[in-house]
Amino acid sequence: MEEFKGAEALDAGLAACLQTVEHYEIARYGALKTWARELGLHEATKLLDETLQEAIKTDQLLAKLATAVVH
Repeated sequence: MEEFKGAEALDAGLAACLQTVEHYEIARYGALKTWARELGLHEATKLLDETLQEAIKTDQLLAKLATAVVH
């Protein structure tokens, strides 16, 4: 990373790594939300959906950031 410090590609790569984390979170929260809904846990379903939507929003922001950095 030091060799490419300040390079646009490094910034885009870091954004892509962060997106990997968000994709994992989206998958987990999506599954948990489904399980909670199937178990009739309405409050948990609501809270998990809120967290899922935050992860989706963060992923979209990271995608925009990575694209803006490369252009």
